[in-house]
Amino acid sequence: MLALTRKKQEAIVINNNIEITVLEVKGDQVKLGISAPKSIPVYRKEIYVEIQNANKEAMSQANVDVLSKLL
Repeated sequence: MLALTRKKQEAIVINNNIEITVLEVKGDQVKLGISAPKSIPVYRKEIYVEIQNANKEAMSQANVDVLSKLL
């Protein structure tokens, strides 16, 4: 993991087309602004994990459905 220190209004650039800017710092919270192409999805990690779990569950169910049709 790369750890960087940034101040308010400072940014980092990823892969020439994603920019993450520190907008505000209040106590233990940091507000970030993310500029990325619309083709690149950006999720909070907890939402991303939920999506991954739902996809795994759907694949498991799809496999059961396919197998039940074979029997």
